[in-house]
Amino acid sequence: MTLPAPLVTAAQAEFRAAMPGGGALLGLDLGTQTIGTAFCDAGWRFASPGKTLKRGKFGADKVLLAALIAERSIRGIVIGLPLNMDGTEGPRVQSTRAFVRHLVPLTNLPILFWDERMSTLAVTRTLLDADASRAKRAAVVDKMAAAYILQGALDRLARIESAAAEDADPDQP
Repeated sequence: MTLPAPLVTAAQAEFRAAMPGGGALLGLDLGTQTIGTAFCDAGWRFASPGKTLKRGKFGADKVLLAALIAERSIRGIVIGLPLNMDGTEGPRVQSTRAFVRHLVPLTNLPILFWDERMSTLAVTRTLLDADASRAKRAAVVDKMAAAYILQGALDRLARIESAAAEDADPDQP
């Protein structure tokens, strides 16, 4: 018996429907040299920065990610999709999609692509506002960007669930 292919999508409603019981999610911000990680609670309310992993060959990356997935009982993954500012896909999107193609057989978890345009910029501005040093910003920007990406997805998924609940019972205030 062959297992169905895991869901890999950019459609938030489809991702939400694939995970009716919720569960902890892993957020990823792929950089060329590091992978920022973030986690959320099982109720999908709050994203928290995790670790910044040094990227190597995919074999080494997958061992680190598999350990995080097992340690945190992860049920799904949200990964930043670095679209160009005009919405087109460039080399970084191709690299992200290739990473996900290699990740799918390892996890068999649903994966949501999330538009990450401006995430690193927003996090960097927040860190600058907090007067973080250049060294401190460099140390935390990737995991903070992963949390920003994951929180954006959580907020959208909550709106989808709220709209579905309203549609199911229009008499509720």
